[in-house]
Amino acid sequence: MTARDELTIDMDRGALWLRVQDFTKLAAEALRDKYKLGEDARDWTVEGAKADVTVNFGQNYLMPIAYRPFDTRWTYYTGNSRGFLCYPREEVMRHLADHENISMMLPKQTKDGLGALVCAHIAGHKAFSGFDITSNLPLYLYPHPNYPRYTDTGHLDESIHVNFDLELYAQIRKAAGLTSPLTKPDGTDTFRKATGNARPDEVKVFDYIYGVLHSPAYRARYAEFLKIGFPRIPFPASPESFRAISEKGEALRRLHLMEDAAIGATPYPFHGDGDSVLDKPRHENGQVWINADQYFDGVPAIAWDFHIGGYQPAQKWLKDRKGRALTYDDIRHYQRIIKILAETDRIMRTIEVPLD
Repeated sequence: MTARDELTIDMDRGALWLRVQDFTKLAAEALRDKYKLGEDARDWTVEGAKADVTVNFGQNYLMPIAYRPFDTRWTYYTGNSRGFLCYPREEVMRHLADHENISMMLPKQTKDGLGALVCAHIAGHKAFSGFDITSNLPLYLYPHPNYPRYTDTGHLDESIHVNFDLELYAQIRKAAGLTSPLTKPDGTDTFRKATGNARPDEVKVFDYIYGVLHSPAYRARYAEFLKIGFPRIPFPASPESFRAISEKGEALRRLHLMEDAAIGATPYPFHGDGDSVLDKPRHENGQVWINADQYFDGVPAIAWDFHIGGYQPAQKWLKDRKGRALTYDDIRHYQRIIKILAETDRIMRTIEVPLD
């Protein structure tokens, strides 16, 4: 939780860095006036933000943040509460900041859409749901001097751990027919590069859970329960069922992490002459118009209307950029979003989770 999104998060890394530099140079009241910060909040003050940035100054603190679905921006993350960020949730986000990791974002209780979204960065508290606070569940837990772990013999444990309850993990592996010896996480990105049966067991289980959470039948059956607490994941009915669901979950994970190989071609050409400035985006006859003269063609209605959590990404991403001129990279990014949403709908329809 930042308490000041407009100040602490930006689409442009360079613009954010200029603001951070101001916090080391200008007096508190000058900062308040320049950035229209208003009165201090209970747990966020201009003086506190200034002190945090002054002590922890450097571009190494600039890092990507999952702000909304498929909308990664920049923030200045020191890990300190009541600093530049109000509540950076360092006890969780430290496993994602400057580490190779993935996490599952989902709310404990929800008024919005059901499901989850995978992420590879630190994340904002509204990254998945517009009304409900997003919880982040990292796959790997990294050692940190502020949060020491000890072995059964009392020695400092500096290894990387899989973030599963060990007893439940063993039961799931047994039901899934996973019999290979467990491998220790090494802190590299090899777990993401591995595909299919070459994935580490913990990634196969992560993908299985992700697949279950995207099953239309599962969501329909447990809709009311999913609104009031973390979802309960059924044990695999058989190794074959586990494998099928995990493979679908892998496909969704790779799509949602925006991996090029997973997305493939994006047949949604951008047409029209103009300045590419977003006005009032609309979908009409398979076209997404960004202004009176320019549009993306061939966009299916299912992609335009598709929900992830509390958002419709194809609409939200454009609305958040109203008045801005889309760059070439922006246009490519939006075409990729459309492909991701269309493919997500297609894959979800094929996920069969035995519920009886």
